[in-house]
Amino acid sequence: MVNQIGPLYFKSLVSPFVCLIVLSFWISPCFSKDPSLSAPLSADLMPDLKNDLQFLAEETVVTSSYEEQPISEAPSNIYVIRAEDIEQSGATDIATLLRWIPGMSVIERTGGQFNVSVRGDNQELANKMLLLIDGRSAYVDTQGVAPWKDLPVSLQEIQRVEVLKGPAGSIYGFNAFDGVVNIITKTPKEAKGITAQFGGGEFGTIRSTAMYANQHDRLGYRLAYSHDQNNKWRDRNSLAYRANRFNGLVNYRLWNQATIRVEGGVIDANRLDTAAEIVRIDTPNTTSYARIGYEQEDFFVRAFWSRQTNTVDFMPVPPLTGIISVEDSSGRSSGIPYDNTTYDVLSQGQRSIGTTHTLIAGINYRHNSLSSTQISSFSREDRLGLYLQDEWRPLKQAWLTSGIRLDLHSEINPTYSPRIALFYSPISNHTFRLSGSVGYRTPTLIESNSEAVTKVTVFGFTTTNTLEGSSNLKPEKIVSYEAEYQGWLWNHRVRPRLALFWNHITNLIGVETTSMTSSTYFNTPGVADIRGVEVGLEFLATPWLRGFANYSYQDTKQSITGNLRRGGPSSMVNAGLNLKFDNGLNGNVVVNYVGSATYPVRPEFAQFSGFGLIPASAIPNDRVSSYTLLNLRGGYWFWNKQAELAVSVYNTLNDRHREYPTGPVIGSRVMGWFTLKL
Repeated sequence: MVNQIGPLYFKSLVSPFVCLIVLSFWISPCFSKDPSLSAPLSADLMPDLKNDLQFLAEETVVTSSYEEQPISEAPSNIYVIRAEDIEQSGATDIATLLRWIPGMSVIERTGGQFNVSVRGDNQELANKMLLLIDGRSAYVDTQGVAPWKDLPVSLQEIQRVEVLKGPAGSIYGFNAFDGVVNIITKTPKEAKGITAQFGGGEFGTIRSTAMYANQHDRLGYRLAYSHDQNNKWRDRNSLAYRANRFNGLVNYRLWNQATIRVEGGVIDANRLDTAAEIVRIDTPNTTSYARIGYEQEDFFVRAFWSRQTNTVDFMPVPPLTGIISVEDSSGRSSGIPYDNTTYDVLSQGQRSIGTTHTLIAGINYRHNSLSSTQISSFSREDRLGLYLQDEWRPLKQAWLTSGIRLDLHSEINPTYSPRIALFYSPISNHTFRLSGSVGYRTPTLIESNSEAVTKVTVFGFTTTNTLEGSSNLKPEKIVSYEAEYQGWLWNHRVRPRLALFWNHITNLIGVETTSMTSSTYFNTPGVADIRGVEVGLEFLATPWLRGFANYSYQDTKQSITGNLRRGGPSSMVNAGLNLKFDNGLNGNVVVNYVGSATYPVRPEFAQFSGFGLIPASAIPNDRVSSYTLLNLRGGYWFWNKQAELAVSVYNTLNDRHREYPTGPVIGSRVMGWFTLKL
């Protein structure tokens, strides 16, 4: 029954969308007669829009296919957060910025951890969004986690963030399941000069960055150091997160306009407070990376290496202290080592065939390895991906983009990830897209090789259960269909967007108990159908005022039970205003409304309460109430606009709330900022 509901509902959503496309044939002559709606930007307005606000100029994006293209021609749903948005937001982390995007689900799990997902597919330890830094994967394949808090780059180094919603396996292969967040850093030319920023405030929060970049003819370079820290929401005097990071980048342009790019860096997070179901986890880690690449207009080859070493301390949540302990095979619950290493090589070429076809072909090899005392043995895996994409433009107003990727994996059967997108642009500045795509999340090396021990002590008796990995796991799978409209009105001063989607999710990986002493990972037989609508508007009201507003709704029908049950709010609303005056004053206001949601809670709480080991009041409520975040920032640029003083307030209304049943109560935070650009 669940399998049938999704397609029927999607048809009911798409029907009016198709009618809108048909109607556009009839109304297109009317629109084309109004130059304010169909013509390119007028010469009178172009200087103001170009110099004052690039936001409403159509963005050029690269995340959909590794190649530059206008955002309205990307075969996936993409939103962009610009450097100016980041700098004027007062945000202390990338996850706070992602809340602006319609359909994005962000859960602040602890002071050191965020869960990020999209379109109703959030969960404990969310692991289905691929995180990239300049196209390089920062997603830890071996464990299935993305470092939303301890990014290898600071916010000051970011030129823009491209957020792709929906599967992108046809280009990226495994783990581009729900979507992709691609953080694109500033080139040496864009970051030229000295940038220094210091922010400090409540809960021991510090954000500091020092960056120097320069461009000398063919040679460019960028160096950056940053230090971040903050305390816990549940204990404002106890450290939740502290990290130091260093990054370096060198670009050299060759005689043929190709570029050699070499970069590397390290982030040392010596305190990282996270949580997982019934335990709190401290996971201090050090992540190092290096990358080299050769890039020209229609071809590139890139190679990178990364290594993350960390030690893990497991501590039961307070109600379960003295009852549960999580250990390795040696009986340790603290100082458990993990060592993750990745080698990756990627190459892609592009060629035009005739006047109507543009082909993209690529090959990708990756090797992952993991060593830990919580897995059965040293583990490794090899992946090889081959992909092909064709953009066919038989007409100026209609075109088709189709592609497919074959992924070979040393531990599972081959997978095929197709994507197809049909575009129709009846008049200038208005584009419709219908698309379908498939994505997979492969089993991690932990899920395949786990040997984690859980001990339960009740009335003086201790039982031991070993969570064993499984070599019979299938990859998780998503099939997604989407209809989208993008337009520009009133000389690019208003951009409306509308998207309808249906996602069909199968083969989710979870844990099942096989005996009194053992558990294992398995593929659930249940399915989830998530469908919904997203509508948004971006506008330029005056040269000094711009803003956005969006709404998203998703409805889930599922036969999945237990801890794998999909959770998340049905409705979310986001809106923001940005003010920037010539005298140096600037301000930013963003409000995020998140509806109530129900998430699965581990059964151990109710079981232990039934034995009288913990009070009934200690059982977490599986329903999280709705909440509203109002974030403010005001600043003033002085000294020839080279220095700025600013104040930001997170959760200004002090709407104290939880974002997950076992998460902390989140309050407000005030910070002061000083920025210097020379």
